[in-house]
Amino acid sequence: MKERSNQDWWKDLAEPASSEALDDLRGILLRGLRAALSNKIDEDLETVTEDFAQDALLKVLDNLDSFRGESRFTTWAQKIAINVAFSELRRRRWRDVSLQSIIETPDGDEFTPTLLTDPGNSPERKISQFDIMGIVEELVHDELTERQRTAMLAMLNSDIPLAEVARQLDTNPNALYKLMHDARQRLKARLEERTGLSALEVMELFEEPVAESR
Repeated sequence: MKERSNQDWWKDLAEPASSEALDDLRGILLRGLRAALSNKIDEDLETVTEDFAQDALLKVLDNLDSFRGESRFTTWAQKIAINVAFSELRRRRWRDVSLQSIIETPDGDEFTPTLLTDPGNSPERKISQFDIMGIVEELVHDELTERQRTAMLAMLNSDIPLAEVARQLDTNPNALYKLMHDARQRLKARLEERTGLSALEVMELFEEPVAESR
């Protein structure tokens, strides 16, 4: 394989890209992906890395102008490839998981935020938090559409990617982002009306208390 400087890579991959440079970079990405994913997937490693390398190659070309030369070009490209692979693997992990199974407990109840079960909370603080969360729960059910409610609870209760929530709701990430933004704005306004507290004051109520110095 031809040795290239950062400038050489950039020049050879700029439009029109050299087929030799594309083949060389693809080989480098494949080797990096195989090493990174060898113990992380149960699928056919060769097939999976081939797909990821192709997707990563396209992303590298699309972002060529963002390369600043602060590292070796191949290192930069491999980081892109790893990000592409991990993002896709994360998305696949949620492909067959229903949103309903995420927002409900095995008993059919909706989740309780972990912070409300924190034994370190003082009784007074916990009561205030329960009061606020009770109002939030009521607002989620009464003020949000079923679609907004499903999306919000799913994303609060797990690390499911936004793109996967969008897929299961038969929409796209941009539309889902707008849906969530509208839902948050509506909840914020109604919460302020009900409690008389600003959004900042509500957030402070749920912040971890600072330990007193002795």
